[in-house]
Amino acid sequence: MQDLIILSVDSILSVQRNSVSEKIPGGPLRVAPSPLRFSMSPKLNGVGLVHLNMGQIARATRNFSPSLILGEGGFGTVYRAELPDGQVVAVKRAKKEFFKALRTEFSSEVALLAKIEHRNLVKLLGYVDNGGEHLIITEYVPNGTLREHLDGEKGKILDFNQRLEISIDVAHGLTYLHLYTEKQIIHRDVKSSNILLTESMRAKVADFGFAKLGEIDSDKSHVSTKVKGTVGYLDTEYMRTNQLTARSDVYSFGILLLEILTGRRPVEMKRPPDERVTLRWAFKKYGEGKLMDMLDPLMKEEVEHEILVKMFGLAINCAAPTRTDRPNMKAVGEHLWGIRMDHLGSGRTK
Repeated sequence: MQDLIILSVDSILSVQRNSVSEKIPGGPLRVAPSPLRFSMSPKLNGVGLVHLNMGQIARATRNFSPSLILGEGGFGTVYRAELPDGQVVAVKRAKKEFFKALRTEFSSEVALLAKIEHRNLVKLLGYVDNGGEHLIITEYVPNGTLREHLDGEKGKILDFNQRLEISIDVAHGLTYLHLYTEKQIIHRDVKSSNILLTESMRAKVADFGFAKLGEIDSDKSHVSTKVKGTVGYLDTEYMRTNQLTARSDVYSFGILLLEILTGRRPVEMKRPPDERVTLRWAFKKYGEGKLMDMLDPLMKEEVEHEILVKMFGLAINCAAPTRTDRPNMKAVGEHLWGIRMDHLGSGRTK
């Protein structure tokens, strides 16, 4: 097999694409329009396919130096790599001892990343499959994970405006996967550590190792498959039936939205027993109308009660135990857009 395989989105998809000409308004509060079916989002400036062999990657990562590790995932370790021309990329290296078991995930991630291009999804630049080494090369997203920001590891705490914009970005990315690709893609591992942030605090969904091709009409069909994902974010109906649909991503998004609003992880074992499962705790607080008690205390700002009712209500609806009771991601994005307009109108934005 060749050391390097360069993937061109245009050469893989067989459907005719329509150009997307909508201009994204400037300013910190902006949301990318959803593209037409089978169309590609506007090109990402400064990001193109890279031509690397194993030796070049070893040099770019200083022989996979621990000091350049960006994170760990189910597939392997992610490194920051600087190319000779100064371009910075991310290199995901499979764990050799697990690669046989992860071969399906590697192939899945490469095949799916090659077919998508959207401003809220991490872009594939190439991959290496050379004997014992299996690497995925993607664009580098410089500002860490959403979870790191919620934990305060990046310094400044995310304010409500930023959290709302991040939620909308993720909703747009998932809507694209569910509705606007050649065939529906279900991510299966939507979580805060798989949401990367740019320097301008735009969100990008990453890590497609568990992604699965679905059906166009998720309301009428499902994919029967072994349960994969992360505890706390896993769709309860999917866990019970092994039936995967796009609404499984919606469930995970609901848990993520609660995480964004409260700062809490989905499961926190150090909490009192009645607070350990964030969804149950949030549902109880929501029913009692104690919405301000639910907001991340690190945020230290007031948000209009009606805005919180809508935000928490949406999160709880997304995480409904039965998939037919959940909205689809397109409706979720539209609802978040409406909340954003209400928030802008409240005069509380900075």
